[in-house]
Amino acid sequence: MELFSGLLSSLGLSGAAGLNAYIPLLMVGALNHFGVMHLAQPYDMISNPWVMLVVGLLGVLDFVGDKIPGVDHALHLAGGFINTAAGAVLFAAQTGVADIPPALSLVLGLVVAGGVHATRTAVRPVATATTAGLGNPVVSAVEDVSSLLLSVLAIFIPVLAVLALVVFAVVAYRLYARFRGPRRAL
Repeated sequence: MELFSGLLSSLGLSGAAGLNAYIPLLMVGALNHFGVMHLAQPYDMISNPWVMLVVGLLGVLDFVGDKIPGVDHALHLAGGFINTAAGAVLFAAQTGVADIPPALSLVLGLVVAGGVHATRTAVRPVATATTAGLGNPVVSAVEDVSSLLLSVLAIFIPVLAVLALVVFAVVAYRLYARFRGPRRAL
């Protein structure tokens, strides 16, 4: 059961990192620092106070910058690397309880976080186009709250985190398909 729970938690945390890399990193780091959860080495480095300070500062810059049209686009480009790397690390950090090779854990985290980030990146232009960029701060705030909620669920109720990821994927697909318009046959 611990293996299954660890895998679900890994999926949830890496999905949360696809939305916002800094929230799940800070949460996992703080919970490990205060002994609520245990991370295997070398992933316990996430709970180093200096690492958490840097992640927190970057998170604040990302939080503010993602609400500014134009800056948000640059952050999403950088997030393609940052969010997927954070997802890979979080997946591997959580699966330390399972018997999964570290390389496979990193790849799975990369795929999950990358998929969520790619979906987010595909849907965001729809919000920009339909609201002339005015809706982007709202969408960004929803992404941040969703990342926080997903992180909490992944740690404490992992099965709900995975269900939330499925709901996110379905909603994102429907929004994208709705606003993309009908395709023409070639």
